[in-house]
Amino acid sequence: MPIQGTVAKGYEGVREVFEATFAEERAGHSAQLAAYVHGEQVVDLWGGPGIEGDSLTGVFSSTKGAAHLVVALLVQEGVLDLDREVRHYWPEFAAAGKEHVTLRDLLAHRAGLIGADGGFTLEELADDRAIAAKLAAQRPFWRPGTAFGYHAYVIGALTGEVVLRATGRTVQELYEERIRAPYGLDFYMALPEEQEHRFLATQPMDPTPAQTRFLQENAPGAHSLCGVAFNLNHAVPTVLEELPNHRVIRAGGPASVGGTASARGLAGMYAAAISGLNGKEALLTAGTAAEFAQIHSAGHDLVAGAFAAFGLGFGNMSADRFPFLGARAFGHGGAAGSQAFADPSTGLAFGFNRRRFAFREDNHAQVTRLARALHEAATTSPAGG
Repeated sequence: MPIQGTVAKGYEGVREVFEATFAEERAGHSAQLAAYVHGEQVVDLWGGPGIEGDSLTGVFSSTKGAAHLVVALLVQEGVLDLDREVRHYWPEFAAAGKEHVTLRDLLAHRAGLIGADGGFTLEELADDRAIAAKLAAQRPFWRPGTAFGYHAYVIGALTGEVVLRATGRTVQELYEERIRAPYGLDFYMALPEEQEHRFLATQPMDPTPAQTRFLQENAPGAHSLCGVAFNLNHAVPTVLEELPNHRVIRAGGPASVGGTASARGLAGMYAAAISGLNGKEALLTAGTAAEFAQIHSAGHDLVAGAFAAFGLGFGNMSADRFPFLGARAFGHGGAAGSQAFADPSTGLAFGFNRRRFAFREDNHAQVTRLARALHEAATTSPAGG
């Protein structure tokens, strides 16, 4: 199936790079790519069987970007204080050595509260309130503030509970009311039933024999830090790639992993954040965007077992993944291979989405080439020609 969609003048090379990714994949690969520069759409491409430009798929941890854009707005408005202890908003949290954990600690993955003893059921993972209630009494897996590790399934529930206690509204409600609906974004935290016809189920990974051996040899133990963070310590271990295929996850929209989006929606949200979109002003001031992109945790991630660089709720894209971007680029990727970010230095907002669950290293190489091509085009044709 040929690549469909459009690119602005000066971005033709991006289309060529996108087309090349399909030659590297096995039959059945489907993906979308979208980008904005200073709020103007410059790339809108898609290709592969069954997918359209407005198709929605599960975007896994790219959802964290939506959740923490809400938090950034509330900090900007003075509703939340990054350096206030969580117990100020959520008294039950002050247990088992968590009394002095701040909102900043939570957002920087420094709280050590990566999961629960015994894990979570699927229904609990779909319900941020259930996750938060279980974690309020949980002892952290390291002393808060001494190290950091990816709070994969729970960070959105933790920060979302702070949002709820401070505002009386869930992070999903605030995202819908203040971000998704006003800006017309195809990025849902809780997918309405009437949009289900647009949803494409995530397809299983299709690794080579060598990749299969690597995955088997490096599988985390159920009770390791990584195992706890990815809910492998439950009696029914979570199968990550199947999460968005459960309607209970899509409907609940858990703030860590439950979002559904198109690449247009991913890129559009970050364009709305830094540049404004569809005639509406930018959601964040330059100062707020810089604070949330500022590196707070960098080095060895205790959960991932590899280098990572986190700002507040977002990854720092320049330090962690794409060194050619500006130092204040921020965003978040998702397990299947989605990636989205904003680079304030160029005004670039990027969104990539794929249907088949990817082998991480292969996907990262592809997305790096796409992001580099877009960055180069944005610096030479910033207004789209």
